[in-house]
Amino acid sequence: MENVALVVGARGVIGTNLVEHLASLPDWRVIGLSRRGGVDVPGRVRHVAVDLLDPDDTRTRLSGLSDVTHVFYVAYQDRPTWAELVAPNLAMLVNVVDAIEPVARELRHVSLMQGYKVYGAHLGPFKTPAREDDPPHLPPEFNVDQQRFLEERQQGKAWTWSALRPSVVGGAALGNPMNLAVAIAVYASISKELGVPLRFPGKPGAYDALLEVTDAGLLAKATVWAATAPAAANQAFNITNGDLFRWRELWPRLAAWFGLEAAPPLQMSLQDVMADKEPLWKEMQAGHGLTTTSFAEVSSWPFADFVFGWDYDFFADSSKSRRAGFHEYVQTEQMFYDVFAELRQRRVIP
Repeated sequence: MENVALVVGARGVIGTNLVEHLASLPDWRVIGLSRRGGVDVPGRVRHVAVDLLDPDDTRTRLSGLSDVTHVFYVAYQDRPTWAELVAPNLAMLVNVVDAIEPVARELRHVSLMQGYKVYGAHLGPFKTPAREDDPPHLPPEFNVDQQRFLEERQQGKAWTWSALRPSVVGGAALGNPMNLAVAIAVYASISKELGVPLRFPGKPGAYDALLEVTDAGLLAKATVWAATAPAAANQAFNITNGDLFRWRELWPRLAAWFGLEAAPPLQMSLQDVMADKEPLWKEMQAGHGLTTTSFAEVSSWPFADFVFGWDYDFFADSSKSRRAGFHEYVQTEQMFYDVFAELRQRRVIP
């Protein structure tokens, strides 16, 4: 039986890798939803441009998608405060389910992408390792509201749901406000161009905190597994690479990959120090024969500052997914190297 995936948020770092993974599988056809749309791959991937915050537009654009069997929801709308995130991000999910459920008669699963905000990781030090059954924290938190909506909507229905909780996701997709690996690659490239060593820019305590990340390709595999394995139905799962690291150990190795020395850390806001670097970026593109990627597309500076500010341990227990049958893993150091190599191969960085 053919599976038809509706990937909601198909142009982000998570969605891009999910679309590519699904398209590589023999029994899947993919429909990608995003505000901008995308380039179709005949017979494999079709893109649909839609404003998910507009329920009428969502209903109209999805009205003909009667063959969808799986919804993979990875969309996200950024807002200035945690409270402001709730309304748009819940509304988009509700609009998608309201639009697709009446027309997709063979709907079997709705997958929700979450994160460690469920555990309060964005607020400050939280219990580690975080586990899927940890008690909730005081709202607002849109991830929790989204899961509650799916749990209530699924009652009495033939379809099931799952929720994936990755750590910081590493991938090479551009134009995403939350891409740490790309931010590091551009920061290192600019440092090398200016002839300065690569300094860890975060809080002093962050250099020694215990962390983990999640490879975008690994996350894509886990997402499809959770959407198709009976043992994963109607549950949430932490998904991580499977290893832990400290920036103190990893940072000099990342610097070495770029041929740089790693000088002692110096706390600074990348958002501030990169504010005047766009002219330099254009000079680097011309001088090194790079693609004309806009500086905005590779600038995840606020997110990088946020991650480098975690002066507390940041990791979860991912053994639940292994007990349920998902056994993939990725070495984090190699993940960063692979992202850097892909960016270099695509001529995004020198």
